[in-house]
Amino acid sequence: MKSYKHRWARPIALVAACAVLASCGLPQVGPNKRQIFAGSVQREGDAFIVSVNDRVTRATAVTPALGFSEAFKNAGQLGSDTIRPGDVLGITVYENVDDSLLGVEGAPATLEEVQVDGSGFIFIPYAGRIRAAGNSPEAIRRIITNKLADQTPDPQVEVRRAAGDGATVSLIGATGQGVFPIERPTRTLATMLARAGGISIEPEIAQITVIRGNHRGKIWFEDLFEHPELDIALRGGDKILVEQDTRAFTALGATGAQARVPFETQNLSAIEAIAQVGGLLASAADPTGVFVLRNEPEVVAEQVLGRNDLQGAQRMVYVLNLTEPNGMFMARDFVIRDGDTLYVTEAPFTQWSKVIAAITGTASSASSISSLASGG
Repeated sequence: MKSYKHRWARPIALVAACAVLASCGLPQVGPNKRQIFAGSVQREGDAFIVSVNDRVTRATAVTPALGFSEAFKNAGQLGSDTIRPGDVLGITVYENVDDSLLGVEGAPATLEEVQVDGSGFIFIPYAGRIRAAGNSPEAIRRIITNKLADQTPDPQVEVRRAAGDGATVSLIGATGQGVFPIERPTRTLATMLARAGGISIEPEIAQITVIRGNHRGKIWFEDLFEHPELDIALRGGDKILVEQDTRAFTALGATGAQARVPFETQNLSAIEAIAQVGGLLASAADPTGVFVLRNEPEVVAEQVLGRNDLQGAQRMVYVLNLTEPNGMFMARDFVIRDGDTLYVTEAPFTQWSKVIAAITGTASSASSISSLASGG
């Protein structure tokens, strides 16, 4: 009787294990290929599933357009002789008389710091209120000379400008922060950044934003030196912001890491994104099931699908098969964008291994229980 019980113990355990697996399912890192395709529009889902080819890579190669407007690029450099509100002037008056009007006998009258007010005027004793903004130091000298000529004979006037005191820019971010004057060596964006000590983040992912009144423009730091027209002339009151690129994608599934991953370059391909997270897991990944999920703008989605009847952004699932003859090239050419989700499915044998392990483990447990019940 005891041998009879032992003969049926293992089959019973296997049946019990299969029943458990069928009822509760197996753990997995995410949906498999079949489950993803089940959510396609063609199968009454809400996402378009598209295999990546040359046409798709061209249609989806949308990169963020950074640059300055024509108003920024066409602004001329500030002249060092143009006086602006806020500038500080030094004025010296020499009088050829014993009883001088402004100074003391034998010495000139010196006004070291005369600031141009917000309306663009300065005040000089006996000369009155004089328009300085918009004039050069030479023009101001002539105005003061003419004003004083009626009160002291043949006055000799010298006007000096402390360049930049009234025309400053503020720098904020990953650089030498502070307020810096626009002087002869620092009239453009590149020279001002150099004056501030350069940048302290990786040049490849550094972005420069210039805010001028209600207008703003943003460029890549590297483009500043590759395209001379982007080295714009600065204006008083400009705000310069240096910041790191904030774009990122999310990696999930059978990859070396599951995380939100920041971009390391201006343009990131699918193959580079896979490399950034440590590649595919050799023991688990399915190279035929590399998916990129994103919400695609209407105009791009219509180009990809060859339609013109879509409304609004569309859920798109792009499929990369790295085992195809040109699969690696497709992954190299396909551009990853901000907010994308890179998902790699598990290989079918991985699930099969889980089934075997679960069955053998459950059967072993059931056999042990049966042995204990039978007293063996």
